[in-house]
Amino acid sequence: MGWSPTCPSAACLKINIFPAGQLGGEVKMIQAVRTGTQDLVITGGGPVENTAKEFSVYSFPYLFKDLDQANSVMQGPVGQEMLDLLSKHRLLGLGFISPIERNIFTNGKRITNADDMKGLKIRVIQGQGFVKTYEALGAQPTPMAYAELYTALQNGAVDAAENSPDVFVQDKFIEVSKTYTMARVMYMPALMLMSPSRFERLSPEQQQVIREAAAAAIASADSHYKKGYADSMKIIKDRGVEIIEPDIESFRQIGASVHAGLLESLPDTKPWYEKIVAQTK
Repeated sequence: MGWSPTCPSAACLKINIFPAGQLGGEVKMIQAVRTGTQDLVITGGGPVENTAKEFSVYSFPYLFKDLDQANSVMQGPVGQEMLDLLSKHRLLGLGFISPIERNIFTNGKRITNADDMKGLKIRVIQGQGFVKTYEALGAQPTPMAYAELYTALQNGAVDAAENSPDVFVQDKFIEVSKTYTMARVMYMPALMLMSPSRFERLSPEQQQVIREAAAAAIASADSHYKKGYADSMKIIKDRGVEIIEPDIESFRQIGASVHAGLLESLPDTKPWYEKIVAQTK
C-alpha cells in the first residue's frame, strides 16, 4: 500500500491486492499484519482465534439462528467492542464482513438428522469449537490441510467437509460431492484487519480514506454474499448434487450441549458469549 501518483490528492492511496494465498495462509498473514510486514488482510474468523482467543466464541455451534441475526450482532455494539479489543493483540479491526454459513457436504452418505453424523470422517477447521461440535455429533473430526481436501474427498480419505455454498462451488468440491446438507452449524465471521503501525504512519486524511473505503465495502458485503449464496445454490442443484434440509432441531440440541464445555475450556469467550446470548434472545 502506498501513495498513488495518478491521484492529485495527498489523501489518495494505491492498494496492491494479492489473492489466492500469494502471501501465505491466513494465520501467517495475520502475524505479518501484527508485525507490520503486511498492511492489510481479509480473513475468516477461525484463524483469528489463534491470536485473539475471544473470537473463539464465533465457533460455538448454533450461536445464531440465521445469517441475518449473526450479521446484526457483528455490525452492532457487540461486534464493535470485539473489533476494539483487537488493539491489544496488535491488530486494527476495520470491520466485520458478512458472516459465512457453514454446511456439510459428503462424497456419498446422506445426512438427514444428527444421528447420521455418527462415524462420519469429516475435515473441519482445527478450532476447539469445530472439533468439539463434531465430536459431540459422533463424527470423527479429521485434521487436514485445506489444499488436500479435494483429493481426500475424491479418494475417500475423508467422507465429508463443511463450508459455505459459494466456497463449495468456487473451490470445485461440487465435482467430488454427492450431497449438500443445510445444517447451518455455524456462522463464521470474516474480518478486515490492518497493521496499527502502518495505519499510524498515514496522514489523518489517508486514515479517513481507509476507514471510509472499509465502511463502503462492508455495507455492500451482505447483499454480495447473499447473491453469491443464491447463485451457488442454483448451481449445486443444477449439477445434480442433492440438497438436503435435515432435521435441524436434532443438530441444535446437540450443538447447545457443547457450549458449557467450550466456555470452561475457553474462558476468554465467556463475556462475549453472554453479550451475544443477551442480544439474540
